[in-house]
Formats: sequence, C-alpha cells, structure tokens
Amino acid sequence: MRLQHYPIVLVLFLFSAFVSNAQEIMTPESLWKLGRVNLEDVSKDGSLVLYSVTSYNLQENKGNQDLYLVSSDGNNAKRLTDFTGLDSDGLFCPDGNKIGFLRDGILWEMNLDGSVQTQVGKEPFDGFKYAPDGKSILFFKDVKYFQTVKEMYPDLPGANVKVIDGLMYRHWKSWEDDQRSNVFVQRYDSGKLDGEAINIMNVPYDSPLKPHGGSEQMAFSVDGKKIAYTCRKENGTALALSTNSDVFLYDTESGLTRNLSEGIMGYDLDPVFSPDGKYIAWRSMKTAGNEADKSRIMLMDLQTGKKSDLTANYDRDAENLCWSANGEELYFISGSEGTQHIFVLNIQSNKLRQISSGMFDFSAVKDGVTFLIAQRMSMTEPPTIVRVEKKDGSATEIVQENTAFWKGIKKARVEKKYITTTDGKKMLVWHILPPDFDPAKKYPTLLYCQGGPQSHLSQFFSFRWNFQLMASKGYIIVAPCRRGMPGFGEAWNAQISGDWGGQCMRDYFSAIDAAAKLPYVNKNKMGAVGASFGGYSVFWLAGHHQKRFKAFVAHAGIYNFESMYGTTEEMFFENHEKGGAYWEKPRPKMYAVSPHLSADKWNTPILITHGEKDFRVPISEGMQAFQAAQLRKIPSKFLWLPDEGHWIQNPQSSVLWQREYYSWLDKYLK
Repeated sequence: MRLQHYPIVLVLFLFSAFVSNAQEIMTPESLWKLGRVNLEDVSKDGSLVLYSVTSYNLQENKGNQDLYLVSSDGNNAKRLTDFTGLDSDGLFCPDGNKIGFLRDGILWEMNLDGSVQTQVGKEPFDGFKYAPDGKSILFFKDVKYFQTVKEMYPDLPGANVKVIDGLMYRHWKSWEDDQRSNVFVQRYDSGKLDGEAINIMNVPYDSPLKPHGGSEQMAFSVDGKKIAYTCRKENGTALALSTNSDVFLYDTESGLTRNLSEGIMGYDLDPVFSPDGKYIAWRSMKTAGNEADKSRIMLMDLQTGKKSDLTANYDRDAENLCWSANGEELYFISGSEGTQHIFVLNIQSNKLRQISSGMFDFSAVKDGVTFLIAQRMSMTEPPTIVRVEKKDGSATEIVQENTAFWKGIKKARVEKKYITTTDGKKMLVWHILPPDFDPAKKYPTLLYCQGGPQSHLSQFFSFRWNFQLMASKGYIIVAPCRRGMPGFGEAWNAQISGDWGGQCMRDYFSAIDAAAKLPYVNKNKMGAVGASFGGYSVFWLAGHHQKRFKAFVAHAGIYNFESMYGTTEEMFFENHEKGGAYWEKPRPKMYAVSPHLSADKWNTPILITHGEKDFRVPISEGMQAFQAAQLRKIPSKFLWLPDEGHWIQNPQSSVLWQREYYSWLDKYLK
C-alpha cells in the first residue's frame, strides 16, 4: 500500500505496531531497510523543508526515490510523490508556490501538497536550477561532439572496437564516449519553458566535472543575468594530468564568458552568489595535481574584481558553502578532530565561529533565515535532517523516516581515544564496541584502514563499511585517524603524500598495539580490513605485520605500484602521491613500498574483493594479489564483482559481499 498523503507520524505509528519491543542485533539486511534521507531544499522563508528518501527492495534488487515535505519545526510531514523510479533534484520555485523536480531526468512541477503534478520539460537532463527572478532555468545535459567508431567505419557494423588517442579514456566506472556535459539556459515562465535552450559553453568539455559533479557546480546571480559554472577545459592526456578546473562567469546579455579563477592552479568549483549580488564565493585549491589540497573559500567582489582567500588563517577545509539570507555571512562544513561540523564566517570581519557540536558529522547545510537546516549522521545514527539554532548550535531532528525501525536496533558504543604515535604526536582513534559490551569478556578486534588516502575518518554512517554492523557482529573496531586524515590541520593531512609505507603505517601499529593491551581485546584474534588506500594498507600490512593479525580483508586495494601507474586514469593523483613515474631517474622512493615487493612474507589468510568496472583501481590489482596468495598456498578467496566499480552499489551484491566478509572473519577470528 502506498501512503502518499498520510502524515509520516501516522505511518511510523502504524509501523511501530509491527516492531517488537525487544531490540534486535543489526544484520546486513538491516541496512537495506533504512530509507536513505537527503536534504533537497529549504523554502525562502525557512518554513518548509524538502527532502528525498531512497528506499530499496532487496528481493527485487532495485531502489526507488520519492520527495517529501516537512515544516521546519518537524510537523506536518508528508509524502509528495509516489513514482516507481527516480524523483530527484527537488527545488522550490522562485515564487514559493510550487516545487520543481526531475522525474527520471524530465522536469516536472507540483503544488506544495504534491497535487497537480505536471510535466514541464520534454527531454531529460541531469540537473537544474531556477533563476531567482523566475524568468529562466539553468540545466546541464550531454552534447554530442565526436564521432563514434561506427560513424567512422559505417561499413564495419560488427566491429566492437574503441579507438583511443589520449588518456582519461575511462574514469571511475565509465568509458569516455562521443559526448560532453554542457550547461544550458532557457527562458521560463510560470511552469512553461519558452524558446530554444542556449548552450552557454559550446565547447567539448564537461561541466559539471565528471563523474561526481552536479548542480552545485553551477549558479545564477540574484538578477538572473549572470551564470557561474565549473569546468576543466582540457581533454585527453592533459585532463588526466591536472586538477586545474576553473569557475567561469557567463553574461546572458552579452553572451561573453570570463574566467574568474584564472591563475589559480588547483580545483576551483561550487560557485555561490551572495543574495545581495555583490559577491561570488567558491571552493578553491591552489595546487594543480593535488586533489586533497586544502579547500579554501575564495571570495570575489563582482564590482571591483578583487579576490581574497577568506580562510587563509584557518587550517582546515571548507566545503558545502551556503550564504546567509542577509549576505553578510557564509556557512560551511569543515572537519574538526574526527567530526564534521557547521561553521560561520563573517565576510567583513573575517570572524569565524563553530555552530554545531557533538559526536556527529554534518554533511549539508542550508539557511532557514533565523536557523539552519542540515543533514546529520553518526557512526550509530543513519543520515537524517535537523534544525540547528544559529545562536547556540542546538539541533532538533525534524525527519523521522527511520526512527521507529532504528529504535529496534541494539546500538554499538563509540569511544573517542587519543594515543601517542611513534613520533610523539597525539592521534585520535575511534573504538566501536559491540552492543551489550561486557568488559569482562575478550572480543575479536578489527583494525579498520580508511581509504582516500586523504579522506575523513569521522562520524560517517556507511551503508557498507558500517561500524555499527561490524560491532553488532561481535567485533571491536579500532579506527585510527592516521596521517593523511583531514580535520587535523594541513601538515597532518599532507604528511602521507610520498610516504605511504612510512609514518601512516606506524600509526596503524601504534593504534592496534595500544588496543591489544586492553583487557577486553583478544590480541590473538585480530584482523585488518579496508578498501582503496585501505586495501593497499591491508596488502602492505600482510607483509609487515609480524604476526599481529590472523585475518585480512582487502577491497579495491592497490597491490603493485608499477601496474597501477600503467592502468589507472587520474595521473595527477599518481604523480602527486608517488612522486612521478616508475621509469624516472632517480626512481621515486615510493615504489620501494609497493605491497607486491613483500609478498614473499605473506603468511595470513586473506579475502580479496574487487569490482570489474573499477577503473580508479583496476581489477588487475586484486587479481595479482589473489594470484600471489594462491601460489604461496596462503588461505585466500577472491570475490569478483562484474557489475561494480570502486564501490558496491547493487543491493543484493552488497549483501552477498557482507555475508562473505563476515564469514571470512568469523572463520579465522572466532
């Protein structure tokens, strides 16, 4: 039964009647029963919050996304759409009377109560925005620029061949094709599109940046006359070698475009215009080739052209920029000591203040005029939406999508510990303890190795590497914020580059050795697990752990630095992290810590998993590691996922992965 117009409070009340009062232990299947909540938009007056929920049917092996509306005080929640497919990109229309959204890529609109759903567009596109004056819309879609092989050789229709003349011919999990994503503007009037859409780029480059960029990389000025967008105007090998994207400003009246970030050599992206029309701000990195450089807030005065780095004196990243309604302040998300919180910066005084608090990650923020609306999660709390008071940072949950179900799950316990590293630094280590933890017992323990290598190990709620689930399976998890983690200053973050086998690995040993001394940790039943750089870490530890561990699990791990350099796609990453190509003289020292060079010391059971469509870390890395383990007669298993890339996104494949993962660990650690 579909409950389109019933209040969510009633739905949850009815659902709770079927939930046992007794709490249950979490399972892999539990993760797919959760509705995945995402903040979409907040009305101009802050009274209404639009969000989406993606739900999955494990039996049917597919998902469905719908839009919901709730008052900013948490009352009057209602489901707006009931479509079998994808209702996404919800936005309030400029007049505040309707909601626009994409239904499987086609633009639709509806009343605020979900009634009178009307198709507006005819052709699909990938993301859109309304002009503040309500007279035009901005969207992006793919445009054909190049010939396909079949067009080049029409007399050979049976030939299945790719003709490649430059790098970045495949990226993450997609092959390059004959199209590029471009930004368009089109006249709009009260629910109708008028005239032809104008391609404001008309160049064979992608905007937004593929594969992860979206509508956040384009913006309208307050008068609707200027459009800012992010683009990296390179193709082929040049695209693979640099992160130098720029923010471009297009004038709708003159048709002229100028580069606002010219001369800034790293990533420049996510432009946002101030509500008073005076400024434009964007995220900026100064170094070409360093994808993990400090993310700064660059501010430009649109009248004088003067640019300034607002966070020059702030030693952390700034992301998810959002202007205050009065145009005097910028809100943003920043990592801070193993958490991600909301900060506010006054653009005149440059005064900075942290607003939110607690052991949480905030992943999005929007201004509600007198308060903020944000997305929040923790290691033991799935993503939800909260109202945050600007004065004291207190937060109130306003979306109850998973409340009833989640109350029936026994919670793990998260502890924040600091240990001393081998070089005398203090390092944060998360300990996640099983539900009903008994300090008198001894528990098998997992060292969790985070990917990245420069990515947050904070209060995130992963739908695969889920700490709550690992703890529910009876394991203690030790998760160190080793060298390379953002949120602890630029120096801590940068120290890992060029030193993958050095201090970061000693940090791992420091964390697990300290845990092994605890009375409730079974030091004879410890394992190490991780993906991507975490998978590399597992492969490296396998040859250097000196019998600390009894089992390993590596997903999408880098095994051989030379073959990785020869088959991956983002060469800027390889050159920055490794120090250059393996054939250079002198040879970069990083190649000496490639895990394959210590495979002769492997002696511990290992499960290796990898996606066939993973072009970031090609599947040959996992294959080589498995082959080495098998030929050395080490107990090993290879989980080959033909339809997955770097991440496992198919519901049933994900559950199967979880079952194999825990089966392997249980076999050797329990």
